[in-house]
Amino acid sequence: MLKHKFTAALFVLLLLVFIVLNVEWWLYLLIFLVFIGLTSWGSFDIRLNYFIKAYSSNPNEKSRRIALTFDDGPHEMTEKVLDLLLKYNAKATFFCIGNQIEKHPEILQRVIKEGHTVGNHTLSHSKSFGFFSTSQVKEEIEQTDTLLQNKTIKKPLFFRPPFGVTNPNVAKAIAQTGHSVIGWNIRSLDTVIDDETKIFQRIKKKVKPGGIVLLHDTSLKTVNVLEQLLLFLQSEKYEMITVDKLLNISAYEN
Repeated sequence: MLKHKFTAALFVLLLLVFIVLNVEWWLYLLIFLVFIGLTSWGSFDIRLNYFIKAYSSNPNEKSRRIALTFDDGPHEMTEKVLDLLLKYNAKATFFCIGNQIEKHPEILQRVIKEGHTVGNHTLSHSKSFGFFSTSQVKEEIEQTDTLLQNKTIKKPLFFRPPFGVTNPNVAKAIAQTGHSVIGWNIRSLDTVIDDETKIFQRIKKKVKPGGIVLLHDTSLKTVNVLEQLLLFLQSEKYEMITVDKLLNISAYEN
């Protein structure tokens, strides 16, 4: 939360200076709007590390290695994703929703069996996640950890917040649970864009060593894009690895 605290302190300092100088009212409004804008931007862009440290890439990676990540499963489409990963000898990281784990435990088992990494993506993936209290965030994370641990894996140490939203409550909860927050630097927008070619081109132009790609294993559209992407990465001699290998950090508690 260092960036947020610095911004807040700067905001307070400027207010005090404005009071001393007796400046025009619109300057107060301007600095307030700037502060709100920066805080909102920091909440929704996980790469900024505004409220919490997030690993969004490995900028020191020199080899052609990249991490593919999938959010919101396990899902029926996860099976097709796994088929493609197996076909192209690629490994990936899956950020799983607790409620989805309960619906498709057998798919989660296959993810683990085939050597992919699993992370926590909350229990409900609620659209109101950004308004959750610290205790609510912590509870959702811990319940999902328990579900994952019950499926024969150790406690996962990776957490990705729904929609990439961070705020002081999320930061406090993560400080208590001890997870590493995983972001991305290549966002496919595969849940927003309908045109498969546009999604693929969006990813392709941003590919570089050390990148983390955000995809969702929940639609046939993404499956079709994935095959194009895997063919491209293979032709460019990229190795598709899990996030823990890319970042050289632990994915599970020892």
